[in-house]
Formats: sequence, C-alpha cells, structure tokens
Amino acid sequence: MSQNEAISYEGIEQISLDAFVRPSYLNYAMYVIMDRALPFIGDGFKPVQRRIVYAMSELGLRATTKHKKSARTVGDVLGKYHPHGDAACYEAMVLMAQDFSYRYPLIDGQGNWGSNASPKEFAAMRYTEARLSAYADVFLGELSMGTVDWAPNFDGTLSEPRMLPARLPNVILNGATGIAVGMATDIPPHNLNEIIQACIHLIDNPKATIEDVCQIIQGPDFPTGGEIITSRQEIINIYRSGQGMIRMRATYEYENGDIVITALPYQVSPAKVIEQVALQMREKKFSMISDIRDLSDQEEPTRLVIVPRSNRVDKDALISHLFATTELEKSYKVNMTVIGLNRKPQTLGLLQILKQWLKFRRQTVIRRLEFRLNKIIERLHLLDGLLVAYLNLDEVIRIIRETDKPKPVLMQKFGLTDVQAEAVLQIRLRQLAKLEEIKIKTEKQDLEKERDWIEKTLGSNQRLKTLIKTELKDDAQKYGDERKTLIIERREAQAIKEVELTAVEPVTVVLSSGGWVRSAKGHEVDPIHLNYKSGDEFLSAARGKTIQPAIFFDTGGRSYSLPAHTLASARGHGEPLTGKLTPSNGARFLSVVMGLPDQKVLLASDAGYGFITDISNMVTKNTKGKAMLTVPKECQPLPPIYVGNYETDFLAAITTQGHMLVIPVKALPELARGKGNKIIQIPPARLKKREEYLKLLEIIPEGTTIKIHAGKQSVRFTPGNISNFIGERGRRGKKLPRGYRNADRIEIIQPDNNDDS
Repeated sequence: MSQNEAISYEGIEQISLDAFVRPSYLNYAMYVIMDRALPFIGDGFKPVQRRIVYAMSELGLRATTKHKKSARTVGDVLGKYHPHGDAACYEAMVLMAQDFSYRYPLIDGQGNWGSNASPKEFAAMRYTEARLSAYADVFLGELSMGTVDWAPNFDGTLSEPRMLPARLPNVILNGATGIAVGMATDIPPHNLNEIIQACIHLIDNPKATIEDVCQIIQGPDFPTGGEIITSRQEIINIYRSGQGMIRMRATYEYENGDIVITALPYQVSPAKVIEQVALQMREKKFSMISDIRDLSDQEEPTRLVIVPRSNRVDKDALISHLFATTELEKSYKVNMTVIGLNRKPQTLGLLQILKQWLKFRRQTVIRRLEFRLNKIIERLHLLDGLLVAYLNLDEVIRIIRETDKPKPVLMQKFGLTDVQAEAVLQIRLRQLAKLEEIKIKTEKQDLEKERDWIEKTLGSNQRLKTLIKTELKDDAQKYGDERKTLIIERREAQAIKEVELTAVEPVTVVLSSGGWVRSAKGHEVDPIHLNYKSGDEFLSAARGKTIQPAIFFDTGGRSYSLPAHTLASARGHGEPLTGKLTPSNGARFLSVVMGLPDQKVLLASDAGYGFITDISNMVTKNTKGKAMLTVPKECQPLPPIYVGNYETDFLAAITTQGHMLVIPVKALPELARGKGNKIIQIPPARLKKREEYLKLLEIIPEGTTIKIHAGKQSVRFTPGNISNFIGERGRRGKKLPRGYRNADRIEIIQPDNNDDS
C-alpha cells in the first residue's frame, strides 16, 4: 500500500501528514496571493479595497452626498462581501482616506483619520465618517455598463464585481504594498499626469522602449513630497526589471541660522527622526546640535527645526551627517508584483504594467460599447414596433377593442414580434398624442446616430484608440496635479566620524577693475569705500562664507573659482588674480559671485541671449577656467545676476536704444553652459555695428517697484505699469518714455521702501 493511499479504520479516514499538509498549504498560499495580498493589474485593488469601494457605492456614499459613519460601511463590507476581521477592514479603509498614505485618496473622511506624525493613531470607526472621493468615480462610473464580470458573494446571496472598470491605471498611480506567501509587492505611487502621457504615448507608439517612456515618467511621486536622489539610470533599470531600491531624502531650508525640515521621506514619522537625533545627543555622539523641535501644524504638516549649537557650525556637513544616520534619508524597495490579466501573479516592469493595463482598458471600452450597442438595438426594435402602431393607430385600437387576445392578431396583422406587440399593448392613452409620435421619431434618429458611431468605433482600431486617449485626457484634466516629489541626483551623504565644530565665517570678496582680489571678514563691509591702488577702483563684490568658493567671471564668458579662505586679507590691497588664474585671449575679470551650490544665477551677453544656471556649474579646479557663456563675435558678456525665485521673478532687459522688455525668469532655460535663448530682439545689423545692444538686465521680484535712472533723472514703474512692458521672450519690447531711453541703472524698490521720490 502506497504512503499516500487512504486507510479506512472504524469510519475514520487516515492519510499521511505530508499528503494532508501539502495541498492544504498550497490552497492557503494561493488564496492569500490571489484574494488578499496582491493587487489586480486592471483596477489596482486588493479584494478588501475593491469591496470597500463597491459597498460604499451601494450605500450611495458618492462624493456629492453626506458622510456616513465608518462603522456602517465596515458593517456592510463584512456582512455582505468580506467575512474577515473588522479591525483589518477598517485599517484598509483608513489607508485609502489618508492623503499622506495614498497619492490619490479614494475616501473623503471626516474626523480623526491619523496624521503623518502618527498614521496609526486614528479614531475608532464609531467616531469617524466617510464618503467616496471624487477620484473613486474612476472605478464606478462604468460599473453598470456591462464592463465587468460578476461573481456570487461568500454566501451566494448577492453578486459582487470580480474587478472594477478602472478608467485610470490605479495600480501604478496609488501603488500597493502587500506580503503574500512566498512573494510580496511594493509598488510606489506615481504622478497621474505623467502616467497618462506615457499611456497615450504607448497607444500611439506600441513599440516604444522603457527609455522612451522614462522621458515622460520621471520617477515615483510620493504623497509626502521629499526628494528622490536615485540616479536616472538606476530608475530606468528599476522600471525595466520591476525590482530595485529607490532612495529618498527630506527637503530642508536654512532659516535664521536654523535648519528647517519641510518634507520627510514617505512613511517617516517626525517623532522617529527626533528620537534618533535625541539619542545621539544624549550619548554625546553628536554635539553640533543644541535642540530639535517639531513645529508641525495644520498649515505646515512637516516643520522640524534643528538648531545648531553655534553659528560657526558647518550646516552642510551637519545635514549630511543627519541624512547618513537618521531616517531623513531612507531607501524603499520596489517590487512590482501584481495579478496579471491571465490571473497569475507576476513581477512586471513599468512598460509591461502599462501595456497590460491598456489591454484591460481596451477590453473594458469594447465591452461598454457592445453593451450600449445591444441596448440601442433593443430599444430601436421597440421603437419600430411603436411607430407601426402610431401609423395604424385606428386599426390597432379597433383590434384591441374587438379582440379578446389582441397580441397574436397584432403580430400577424403588422408583422410585429412578441416584444414589439407587448410594447404596443402597454401604451397608455395619454401617449397616443401626436407629440409622443414626434418624440419617438426623434429618439429613433438619435439612437440610430449613436448606433452608427458605436459600430464605426468598434470596427476601427484607430477610432477605438482615439476614444481611449480622449477619455484618458479628460480624466487627467479632472484629477491630475503637479508632481510632489522632486527628483534630484545628489551625492551620497557622509556621517561625521569625529565631532568637531567647523569655523564658518561670513566673508565679503572684493574684486577691483585691475583684477585685484581680497577677502574681508563679515558682510557689513562697504567695498566701494575700501582703499584701492592708484588708478584702480571697485568693480564687484560677493558675500558668502569661508567654506564656499569665490567664482570669477571674465569677458570671454569663462568662470574660475578659488576657495574663499585662501584669498588675501582686505587689510591691504589684496593680490592680483592673474597670480592664481590664467585668463586667455586678453580677457579681463568682470565679476565675482558666491553662494550655495544650487543658487541660481543668470548669465547673459549684450547680444540679448542668456540662460539660468546653478553656481555649482561654474565651479572648476582648472586655473584656465571653464567655458560657461558662449558670446557672439564683437559682443560682451554681462555680469552674472543672482536669481531669487526662479518660478515667480521677472527679468527686465533694456537696450541702448531704450527698448525695454519684461519676461518671466522661468521663460529662460536652465543650462550647464552655452549661448542661451534670446531674451530681447535686437536687429542683427544694428548689433553687428554696435549701434544697439543689451545694456541693462535686472531681476525683478514679483510685486516690486523699479526705478530707472538716466543720468540725474529717474522714473518709477509700479507693478501695474511694469505689466505694460511684459511680453514673450525674444520680442522687441516697448520704448521707454523720452528722456529715459539712455538708461544707466535699474533700482529695485522693495515694498516696504517709503521713498516717494
């Protein structure tokens, strides 16, 4: 007798432990994989999520209705569709309502649904109220249009959809996490606009590569913001294989000498970060911080203030240490495992996920159109019968009055089908008016047009593609938003091994017309009134710190850099730059700038071309400099200008002939080097003869007033007046008033300046 053969003993069936456990475990494993832990690629839902959304729709809890107690929803889900624990069901519901957990929340909640600082500390379901969000309509709008298969619920008394007809690829928009048996899934969320653009691109270009798609999809887009510092090539490799690691960092800014954390990596609690920093402080492993405070509130959900022990502390080294030793920097596993269209679990790359979803969407749209077409055909069949009755109304009435069983007589007399004859018999007296006949004819015409359109669409692959793209664009316009997570490739953070206070002194670097440079301590120095060598004078100055490089810009469009702390003291006349740097082709130094690596500056030539770049792009160790600005022949570069707010600032450009044009700074490209784009139009013939060129450039912060000086005269332009000069980049601009066309200086007047002259 074999080991697996059942043995009957006194009515008890006995089998080996292996024969019993193996199929039982496999059945359990497949149940967890298919019906609990992994999302379906079509709607991106696990069964519990799908049942919550469907149950809420059945309760009428749409985005336009009143909220209802969460306990009501959980009760319906458990009692009708999902016989599991109420705590687990409610937790799944809470996650779908948290805008810091879901990129596009499916539930609009009232009450305490947790916070980013304490996502698990939400109120009990008897206290909270909920309804579906507007985004949930993406899954429910086509549910009653024959688009999905239905299955009996657990006790066979009701039917539930096997999947929801998602109009958007929710599996990649909101992502998913889950642990099954022998496999898991970790799909990061993405930006809706980027994903829809990629889908449309794939519809138009089915053979597109992952590199093509990644030109559109920058990377994951987490709801809490922060920065993704993973390199672009790594992100492409992750999307190709469906597996990898995404590294995130908090975003921060310097404010009054403190470091303010404004966004944390996904699912990182402020309390956890404070605990990690406090532990280092208590163990005296890290003495560069005197305090860390959580000032987060409703207006600023994340605001951690880190107070350095001294203003001499190197804040860049400090924040780098914190990135390396706390959850201010965190890695996230990517494992894009889903239940595919073949109803089997599989790990897919981004391209395969989008293609499979588009196939699902195409099938859904075809089913919707076929369902509607059948309804139209049925209705037209009835209308044909009704029109026959109206055309022979007297005869129909006679047959109905004089015959005991009028249906077969009507069918025989007018060639009606059973359904048509029944519809004729159901006509009420009030519907015998002439107006009803007109309505029927109108309805028939409309339905015939719709039928023809559906048949053409179903019969044309191109029409079907166009319909799918149009619907995707409509939903993108309705639900799309801006990216929240920045993608910036950064260097690896370094922990400080030996704690020390780095002396960081403020300095002012001064450059003279003769090319002499010096460094003065502090920012209160008046560089214009320093002593200069005979025949020399002040040219340019920059304020920064001893740890920052001083960057020099010459008339050949090249940049040079020297550590600020190595420059000569301002007690004397300084030292000639040509002793450390070697400008070529007779170029002379034009300006000096300093700032943080990501400080943006405007580089432009008097030919009217320019671009925006980061100070870090101008740094070089080469004593011969680095080519930054391409200057046309016979033209000259203008001194670099600091850019305050790239998104909101404006740029005023004035030519020697008095033409002024104001454009948004963001109209200029961000480049590492080059010629740039045209700022203002200057006739080539005049430029070549140097009859006209770009003379003045100035950054205008939003809402400020400017004063244009021409000799001893000046004229003010308020924000309202400046708007008259605002135009598209590369235009000619407008003439300044007479007497001010030979402008020699633009002065920025801050809003709190009371100068009325």
